[in-house]
Amino acid sequence: MRLIRIWVIVAFVVVQACKSTQRSPALSETLSEFQNPDDGIVLVAAHRGAHHGNFENSIAATQKGIDIGVDIIEADVRTTKDGKLILMHDSSIDRTTTGSGKVEEMNLADIRKYHLKNQKGEISTETIPTFEEFLKVAKGKIMIDIDMKTDNVKGIVAALKKTGTMDQVFYFDNDYEQLDRVKQFHPKAKIMPRAYSFQMADSAITRFSPPVVHIDDEFYTKELTDFLVRHDARIWINTLGDLDEEIRRGNGQKVLGVVLQHDANIIQTDEPEQLLALLKENGYRNSK
Repeated sequence: MRLIRIWVIVAFVVVQACKSTQRSPALSETLSEFQNPDDGIVLVAAHRGAHHGNFENSIAATQKGIDIGVDIIEADVRTTKDGKLILMHDSSIDRTTTGSGKVEEMNLADIRKYHLKNQKGEISTETIPTFEEFLKVAKGKIMIDIDMKTDNVKGIVAALKKTGTMDQVFYFDNDYEQLDRVKQFHPKAKIMPRAYSFQMADSAITRFSPPVVHIDDEFYTKELTDFLVRHDARIWINTLGDLDEEIRRGNGQKVLGVVLQHDANIIQTDEPEQLLALLKENGYRNSK
């Protein structure tokens, strides 16, 4: 009987371990596509979550992104005065909450006294989420682009390990020394360096052999994208700002012509739902 009980306990532990690493079919497919830049699929990243009519860097925006089938959620991560990781793009909480103050000068408990707000001045019932809370919602469901607004690499990796989300994230920064530190704490990390020139893109490839490189439209050329494709890297470009405004105006076909002209294959947008529909209509998505 004792032996039977031991095997029951072992079986329970194995089942729980499997549950902790379980992925949705959509995430498994995205992870496969992310590593296969030649598959013809254009991936969509929701900038600060799917926050249209919502609140940026919020749990609600994260869940909305998952619900509409976005491939990647971009999340800005900062560290509070007491060393806690939160989602916040700006150095202060003034623009996106009902409070004010610098993140690095405030403890988490003080920051949590305030509620999120959007550009229209609407106020959410939600407070600023911690990075760990965000990870628990995204776990097993969607890829995560960690936009590093902090040098607390050790804390980020600890949160990923605690939540079992190590394999579904990649790290974004234009500070290559920061990305080197990421590799120290997370040796198998997927890295997305930002490049501001062909020479910088060349350096990024040599230094990191990354699966994706973030480029700007100022040097979005066929020469550059051919170079990145030869090195098995996906090409990340933004439609933020004017191009997203064109999508809102109904000029999505024009936008696709601009952003896909040299074979970029990950697009970050503030209009993920509309962009997903456009890409599906034009044959750049699968049935996911």
